[in-house]
Amino acid sequence: MLQIYTGNGKGKTTAALGQAIRAFGNGKKVAFIYFDKGGDNYNERKVLDTLKIPYFSYGRDRRRSNGTFDFSFTPEDEKMAIDSMQKLREIQNNYDLIVLDEVLNAIRLNMMTLEVFTDYLKNEKPEKLELIATGQGLPQELEDIADLVTEMKLVKHYMYNGVPALEGIEW
Repeated sequence: MLQIYTGNGKGKTTAALGQAIRAFGNGKKVAFIYFDKGGDNYNERKVLDTLKIPYFSYGRDRRRSNGTFDFSFTPEDEKMAIDSMQKLREIQNNYDLIVLDEVLNAIRLNMMTLEVFTDYLKNEKPEKLELIATGQGLPQELEDIADLVTEMKLVKHYMYNGVPALEGIEW
């Protein structure tokens, strides 16, 4: 199965975390692969550490000291996507559920091609493996392949009033 949490609203990673905790609580083996979320600034990882849910983090630390994020593209970003997909292939048979956090962003920002991901889904993904993909920019081809798609819609956000990303809320 493939679940996708997408959209321009807040809550995609949070929804994936909730689903992962539910699966873990039911005795499922769970892991996270963070596409494009390097650094140690993501506080949910403290909970994953406490629960001993493994995670693998790739990419640059994009959080700036002023609370904004750097979305520039570098050659390191492309390597991150390659490494993330390699990690997925390496661990896919050891878990019941793997969250691919921000994989849609990696595709949208051209860090990897859509074809790399869809080829994996069609030809390499073990049948019993549940995947959760998060991020913005859902291509129609992925929507067609997915078993579940939830779209988070931005209605209002305090960042548009000058409030920077809040520790413990955004990261």
